[in-house]
Amino acid sequence: MKIVIFCCFILFLTVLPLSGAEMGLKTVTDQVNRQIVMPINPQRVVALAPSITEIIFALEQEKRLKGVTIYSDFPKQALKLPKVGSYIHLDLERIVSLKPDLCIAIKDGNPIEAVKKLEHIGIPVYAVNPKNIETVINTVVEIGGLLNASKKADYLTKNMRHKINRVKALVAKTDLRPGIFFQIGIAPIVSVGTDTFIHELIIKAGGRNLAEGPVSYPRFSKEQVLALAPDIIIITSMARSVVFEQVKAEWNKWPNMPAVKTGRIFLEDSNLFDRPTPRLVDGLELLLKLIHPELIDKENKCL
Repeated sequence: MKIVIFCCFILFLTVLPLSGAEMGLKTVTDQVNRQIVMPINPQRVVALAPSITEIIFALEQEKRLKGVTIYSDFPKQALKLPKVGSYIHLDLERIVSLKPDLCIAIKDGNPIEAVKKLEHIGIPVYAVNPKNIETVINTVVEIGGLLNASKKADYLTKNMRHKINRVKALVAKTDLRPGIFFQIGIAPIVSVGTDTFIHELIIKAGGRNLAEGPVSYPRFSKEQVLALAPDIIIITSMARSVVFEQVKAEWNKWPNMPAVKTGRIFLEDSNLFDRPTPRLVDGLELLLKLIHPELIDKENKCL
């Protein structure tokens, strides 16, 4: 039955008269080096990852958004938009029913098979592949170009660079590099390796990532964490905030741990650190406050 419905959607799309947006086309190269033929002025965009949704809202182009994935929860207006499944398990029938003239995908997450099926029926899919803060900035610029919002993209990225440079200048004033254990998983305990956004943020904010290494999301026993003797523990939480409060309480049972001695175990919003959006620099500023509050105090005294 689902196959029949899906085919009907495809047939429906093929007999639709071309809109003005669809008649004016351009060819662009996406971040995975694929050439995409897409409307010059897309009007019906489906974002295939929460980060894409955030960027489109940041660009003030949400009027173009006709569908988002189920964990698109920022800003709150995104919660009201039609859902097209999760970014890993896309609902292709739902996407087709929304009649998009452009889908924006992310390489790290969206299944290539789903992308190919959408393209096979004539829906252009532009893929981004942000790997660090610099490529996040490039992604904002590129999506701004796709949606004719380059002026806003320029404003956003200049603001991002300004915040990054401010943090860099402050961190340069100290040689102190506290050891950070950044906990994102509970059972087992999971942290972040070198090839992650969070590692980059920790380093830029003047800390040492105690879990650095080739494994992106390494697992630890409690004994291993205690042996690392972290100066600061940062536990990221979202919907499971109560559970993470319990984790914090468990760490506080070890009074000899430096992070416990100084009361530097923090619970923070995970989305500030792991979504490749302009909010990453907000996460960077927050990390600076947690790792080097003395630098913030000095700056405020100088103002």
